[in-house]
Amino acid sequence: MTTLTAKLTFHIPYAHSLKDKRTVTRGLIDKTRNKYNVSVAEVGTQEVHQTLTLGVAVVSGEFAHARKMLDDIIRYMERTTEAELISVVEE
Repeated sequence: MTTLTAKLTFHIPYAHSLKDKRTVTRGLIDKTRNKYNVSVAEVGTQEVHQTLTLGVAVVSGEFAHARKMLDDIIRYMERTTEAELISVVEE
């Protein structure tokens, strides 16, 4: 069994309130969970309007499959939202 995780940080320049941020957060988390059936959660910067930090966890029986899924998820999240992906830290 292989588990891979990543922490992604997005910049949301047009978010002027937590409500604006929540709209982006909810949409991105829901779309990613539905498409890939993975764990996604907001893991930091909850009170910062223009910064979104998400954690993603992938579990697979094979390392190559987990690696491909995580790479696909990161690319999907980057192009699915108007927020700018500014950092990816894989752990």
